[in-house]
Formats: sequence, C-alpha cells, structure tokens
Amino acid sequence: MKKIFLSLSLAFALNFSVVFAQENTMAEIDSTSLKNWYHQNYEKTGVYGVGTDDAIDFVKSKGLKPSTIIVGVIDSGVQIDHPDLKNNIWVNPKEKPNNKKDDDKNGYADDVHGWDFIGGKDGKDVNQDTMEATRVVVKYENLFEGTDASANQANITKYPNEYQEYKRAKLVYDSKLKATEKGLNNIQENQKQIGQMVSTLRMALGNKTITEENAQNIANSGIKNYILMLAEDESVKGKTIDEFEKIALAQLKEGLDYFGNQEKYMLNKDFDPRNIVGDNYADLTQKYYGNQEVEGPDALHGTHVSGIIAAERNNHIGMDGIAGDVAKIMVVRAVPNGDERDKDIANAIFYAVDNGAKIINMSFGKSFSPNKERVWEAMKYAESKGVLMVHAAGNDNKNLDLTFNYPTNYKDGEKTSFVNNWITVGASTRYNDKLKASFSNYGQKVDIFAPGLEIYSTITKSGYKFLQGTSMASPVVAGCAALLWAYFPNLTAIEVKDILIKTSNKNTDPLLLDEDADTTFDKLSVSGGVVDVYKAVKYAYENYASKARN
Repeated sequence: MKKIFLSLSLAFALNFSVVFAQENTMAEIDSTSLKNWYHQNYEKTGVYGVGTDDAIDFVKSKGLKPSTIIVGVIDSGVQIDHPDLKNNIWVNPKEKPNNKKDDDKNGYADDVHGWDFIGGKDGKDVNQDTMEATRVVVKYENLFEGTDASANQANITKYPNEYQEYKRAKLVYDSKLKATEKGLNNIQENQKQIGQMVSTLRMALGNKTITEENAQNIANSGIKNYILMLAEDESVKGKTIDEFEKIALAQLKEGLDYFGNQEKYMLNKDFDPRNIVGDNYADLTQKYYGNQEVEGPDALHGTHVSGIIAAERNNHIGMDGIAGDVAKIMVVRAVPNGDERDKDIANAIFYAVDNGAKIINMSFGKSFSPNKERVWEAMKYAESKGVLMVHAAGNDNKNLDLTFNYPTNYKDGEKTSFVNNWITVGASTRYNDKLKASFSNYGQKVDIFAPGLEIYSTITKSGYKFLQGTSMASPVVAGCAALLWAYFPNLTAIEVKDILIKTSNKNTDPLLLDEDADTTFDKLSVSGGVVDVYKAVKYAYENYASKARN
C-alpha cells in the first residue's frame, strides 16, 4: 500500500507502464483547488468531496465545542517535526522524554510520541522486509517440495491446509518474481532509449519547450503526436528538453529502485531482517520490544497519511487536515517496505488502544496472514474498549468478497463481520464519470469509499506531494470520524461508523469494472457511497444532540 505511481503519459511515452507508484496526471484545474479538492462539499459543487469546511462551520454555528481525539496511525513512521504536523503529534503526558525510564509503567520506555515495533534496542530500524508470500514459501517449500518425493506426498496428506496455503503463496511469489524481472528489463531498455528520445526532441523543438503550441509546427506527424502526448502530462508540460531528460531519468530511477528492492529484499528467500528487532519472533504473546524512534528510515507514507488526518488547519502553509483542529496523531511504527508482520500489527493495535487512541488508521494490507488469529485478538480487544478501526481496502482492483486482504474483520469463509468497530475503505476520485479509482478494491466487504486519487498531503523532509491509493482514502475516513467524534464525544464507535455509512453520498451511475463486468457504483460497497463529514455532523446533531459537546 505504500507504493506510488509513475506519471501515466510519460510512462506511456517511455513504453514503461508499471504500477509501482503514482503521481498524478491532473485534469485542468486551479492548483490550489486541486490540492483541496477532497474537502469540497458535494451539495454545493457536485464533486464527491467530504465537505470539511462546511462541517466545521456547521458545528461552530451550533455553539458546539470540540474535544481532542487521539488517532493512532499504524504505518511506516511519521516525521513528527514536520511544520504542518508538529503541533498535532500526540505527547504522552506521563512520560518524561529521553530519560531511558518507563515513567508511566506501560512497558515502553520514553514512548513520548508512540512506539516503533520494528526497531531494535540499539536504535537500528527495519526498513526493508520480505513479502509475506515469500515468508510462507520459505516456511513450507522443504516440507512439500523437498528432495524426498515420498516425504513430500506424505506431508501433503498430513497437512492439507498448509499445503493449500503454500500453493497459493508459491503462485503469488512466482508471479511477482516474473513481473519484477520483466519490470527491470523494461527499465533497462528504456534507459538505453532516453538518449535517442532526447536527441529526437532536440532536433524537433530546438530550444522551445514542450507545449501543444510548439508541437503544431512539427512536420513529422509521429514526433508531433509524441510531443502532444507529453504536453498532456503536467509533470513535463512547459519544460525544456533538458528538464524533460532529468524528469525521465529520475522516474526511471524510481522504477529501478522499486523493482530492485523487490528483487533484493521482498522476493529474496535468504533475506530476513528480524534480528534487528531482537525479539523472540515465535512468541506471539511477547509485547515489549522495539524502540521509541517513531520516524524510522522511510516515513513518507506515514507522514502523508497523518497529514490527511491532522495537518494543522489555517496556518497558511501546505495543506489542511480534515481533523487538524481536533486530532492528535499517535505514531505506531510497524510497517516496513515489504509486508508487515502479524505480531507487530497486533502489538501496535494493543499499544494504541492502551494508550488512549479512539481511532486507529491502518493503511496497509497483504494477501497472507499466518498469525491472523493474534491480530483478531487485538481487534476484539479494540472493540471491547470502544476504539474505531479504519482500514484501507487495497489497490488490486479486486472484489474483496472473492479474494484475500489482511487484516480483515471477516474470518476465513464467513460472511458476517466478527467485530463491529471496523471500517474498510475503498478509493474514489473527483471524476463523477469514473468515481471508483481504477486501482481500488471493492465489494460487500468494503464499507465505504473516500477520496483516494490526487491527494495532496505532507511528506518527509518537511515537504508535500500528491499521492494516491486506498492508503489515502482510509485516513480521509479516519479524519472524518475524528472530526465527528470530537464534537459528539459521547457517541460510541459503532454509532460513529453507522453515521458515516448512513450519510455517505450515493451514486447509481453505471460503470465498467473490466471488459466484461458492468455494474453501478452503489453496488461496490455496503454504503454504496462516498463519505461526507458535513452530512455526518448534521445527522449527528439532528439525531444525537444529547451526545454533543456544548
């Protein structure tokens, strides 16, 4: 879920179309409006935003005062000193910083802003890790595909469930390995072509920039169309040829790094960074390991997620978070570049609940979960404590009723959720004729959709960036829940979820999921709509007035 994409038209121009990361091709729209599009009010604009500003204006007009909501962000880490986040980072009131003591006796020394479950006592951190499919293959391949054929068959008979899991993991692993090899080959070929492309563009344009106007004077129709296509990409439109070359090479390097990491780490059967953490990995009940350094080596994803929820509002820099006036981010680092591990996720949930989080955002997921029962224990614990959990649906454009995406609130083979405090979120867009984001998972195990395309938010090095994914849609819902709950603090987690579902903006327009599947947007989730916090606070005021904070 941490992946982002190459600009689409440039990718096409380079004959390089790989889903590894996505920075966006943007339709014509004012830059400021684009950065804030997901805050728009659907009733006023017809754009499926969440109505943030009108929601805040409404509760203030009723004289309601907010309480503070702690939102646990289980992710890759967060830049806690980002100018747009530093005032909204949770501070553990019972912990004295940097004294190497567990002042509040919660088992975690110096956990001032949260905890890192993939760090070691010596301050080192896990950055890269394997895919869970890789770990499953390593665990079982000698059992089922060892050198002794008769022993293999005996084990297949003795462990049928494990064998089925192994076969599924092997299929995923082999497919990913093949795609990685193909991706690396494509990039290497494109690297060779860059020089020729740049030379052709220089001959055609000279010192002129890449624009539609300058393309009109090109006699060669093939080159003309090529330049016209480039001019549609906001990342290169108006740029010089030298600037285009730098952008193209930089994006190819991103692809090379991505597939290189896949090959070197995620799909490497011999790679295991767990010794950095230093825990007894086999002991699922072990909770007290890790360190207090919550940023980690690659906090871009977690920082972006946190900004959507709680970037400071009206400070005239960057962007405004949905709940930036009311939310504090508790940072719980448990997601590496690779698949998160069940033990860490379970402990991250326990930690967030025990230390005061009312909402937990989880913008991650995977197809295999060997110790899912431990995660389910943590989820039931969160339910018992009245904590709302918000989870990204995933970016595979698949029906979750027919596939695997962990963690999940549905036990294997069951059609009824085993917890009631869980919201699964799909990604929507600002394009009403293509409201479902092309990458988003969907189905009746998805509760609601939220803006997840062209989302501008905070990133590391005190910066900002457009990213997309259900990773972005999930914190939109978490932010909406935080804003609603802050003004109606006596609501239960179940009521917060119910209100968000009931007040979503429905859409019954037809859409094409793939070449063969016609449907309508309202069939893609339980709610059939896109979250709207303006309607949510109005509904809460009209139906739960006694639970408002005056």
